Formats: sequence, C-alpha cells, structure tokens
Amino acid sequence: MPNEYPQLFIEINESKIIFVAGIYDENSNFSIVEKNILSSDKFFNDDLIDLNKSVEIIKKNIEIIENKVSYTFKEVLVILDKFNCFCVNVSGYKRLNQSQVLKENISYILNSLKLNISDNEKDKSILHIFNSRSLLDGIISNNLPIGLFGNFYNHELTFFLMKKNDLKNIKQIFNKNSLNVKKIINKSFIEGAHLIEENTNIDTFYFIKIKKTSTNISFFDNSAFRYFEKFNFGTNLLLQDISKVSSINYETIYNILIGEILNTENHEKNEFIEKEFFKNDNFRKIKKNLFKEIVKARIEEISNVILFKNTNIKSSQFATEKIFVVIEDDLIYKNFEDDFNFYFSKDFIKSVTISNDFEIDSIFYKAAHLAAFGWKKEAIPILQTKSSLITRIFKSIFE
Repeated sequence: MPNEYPQLFIEINESKIIFVAGIYDENSNFSIVEKNILSSDKFFNDDLIDLNKSVEIIKKNIEIIENKVSYTFKEVLVILDKFNCFCVNVSGYKRLNQSQVLKENISYILNSLKLNISDNEKDKSILHIFNSRSLLDGIISNNLPIGLFGNFYNHELTFFLMKKNDLKNIKQIFNKNSLNVKKIINKSFIEGAHLIEENTNIDTFYFIKIKKTSTNISFFDNSAFRYFEKFNFGTNLLLQDISKVSSINYETIYNILIGEILNTENHEKNEFIEKEFFKNDNFRKIKKNLFKEIVKARIEEISNVILFKNTNIKSSQFATEKIFVVIEDDLIYKNFEDDFNFYFSKDFIKSVTISNDFEIDSIFYKAAHLAAFGWKKEAIPILQTKSSLITRIFKSIFE
C-alpha cells in the first residue's frame, strides 16, 4: 500500500507522548521521517485528561511536524499505553449436522457475540477482537475451517475494551485539532506481535511489562491476544522499600544504582556501600547485601502477584512454559536483571527472557505494519444490515 503522503502516529503512555510521521514506500515498507517526544505530565491529571491543555499540546507539536514534512495531517493512528484495557473471552457455536462450515456461519457468530458484548458492556467500547480458538467437532483448527464438514462448530473470541468516556476524550482532543482518529491500538498488542515476529518459533507465551508505576501481564495463545491485566505498581516499589528500610533518600539510591555496584555477587558478604554515593545525604553504613535482600523480597512478591498466584490466569498456566519480562527502568534492569530472572524461573515457567524496554522506532514500525496489513488472529466483524423495502422489491424482480 504505497502512499506518497506522510502518516501520523501518536503514542500516549504513562510518561511520554511520542509523535511520529512516516511514509510507506512502493514495497509497503514504513520509514520514520520525523519524531518528537515530550513528557505527558501536563497531559493528565492522574488518570484524567486535561482536555484544554491536551488540545494545545497536540496542536503545537503536530504543527512542528507538519512544518517539517510540509504536509497537513487529516487523520492519526493512536497507540495507547495509559488507560486500562479490559478483556472478555466469549464463545459461540453452530450445529452443522454434517454440513460445511461456511464463511457466513463464522460472520454470524462473530457479529452475534459482538452485539452481545456491546449490549452487556454499555460503558465500554471495543478496541480489538481476536479469533482466539476454532474447534470443529472438538478438534482445534489453527485456521478457520471454512469448507470443512462436521457436526458442531465452536468459535472463541477475545474482546478488548476501553471505557467509552476515555475513548470519547481521546477522540475529542484530536477532533478539536481537525484530526480524525483512524484507529486506536493497544500497545501491549503491538509489543506482543513484535515478540512473535522476533521469535518465529514462539507464538504462545506470557508477556510481562514492568514499568515505573504500573505493570501489565498479557497472554498470547497461538498468536491470539487472549488476556490482559494491569497492576497499579511497578519498579517504584523497589525504590520505596529501599528508602524506607535504609532511611536514605532517592537521590542517594539513584547514585548507587548508577554506579551499578549491586549487579554482581562478587562483593564481600559484609561489604558496605561506599561513602562517595552519599552526596547530599548523611552517610550510613549500609551493607550491599541488605540492598539486595530488600529488592529480592519485593521481586519475589511481585512475581507471585502477577503470575504464580494470580487466579485470573490459572486456566492458561498449562498452555505455555515461556515468559518474556520487559523492564522499563534502565537502572533497575542493569542492577537486578539476574534477580528478576531467578524469581520468574519457577513452577510452570521453564524459559524466561528478561530484557530492557523496546526501542521506540521498532514499536512504530510494527504499529504501521499492523495498521496496513492487520494481524492474522484479529477478527473484523462484518456488520449485517437489513435491506430497505425498495431494495427488497428490486431484488425480488431482478434476481
């Protein structure tokens, strides 16, 4: 889908707003031509959008990019990593009596379930729908079994929702800037799709993103995004624990983490943290092992709450032995990577990959690809509309 005009993408997350303009070439490859990153502090009041400030911030930064690319944008694709996302798994069925599975059967199930969700979740809007599982006579089919014969067809779907009021505010911000919101994509979906692309032999896994003030767990099953849950804590808990137990301020803690003196077990058991790190704080004799033990205890607790003792994901714990853990805070990652790896490597998890946060550009490349080509497990409902009386009359005459 070559497009000679630039496309606008905007990511809204807990700490930043990222503006990206890019173009698709004749081979449908996306390239970034302009990028601007700013803090989202003035964008939100806690989880509430400050509409007036947000409109001005968006306007100012879009004008900067428009001047650079010499183009006025009419629409935008929004990547959201700020608001809570809700997921619902439902299933529908069709009795076949040894007839074929038709495309119309699947469309009917999909539209019926979509209508059911809309009727029962009136305060929420649908962001994504995924074909999570297809079963023909109890046998799982990796692809939609259109054309196959059977007695009973079961189709499972996963719906991802967000509050209508949040969606309304997001759209209002861009509409006031003469921008139509072309699509909204949940960032965890993009990150999971990116992991599948980078690990071609893995399509079923847990993905845990530990940010500074929140944590997400996602479950991808055979490439379908099937579960998402957000927790209102992140690596900030580690810093709070250290400060509380050791009675030192955050500046000193950051100095110690920057020095990366805790990312090794080679120090002596009773070795103290060096005085040089206490620049604007009273020096205290604190053992390095104490820091490590504080952090280890909290990481173990976090791993249990998110994964191992989380009753919400109990039904999926036998589906995979693989987990990806991404740690947003670079200092936490550098100092405690081994500890995260240790506490997430137990019970049903046999393979753990710990990494730092994704490169910004890679997320936008993947978002652009999803926007252009979709995702193999994402379902698009075909809305069934009733024919008008005039249409039905003409059909009866000419068909």
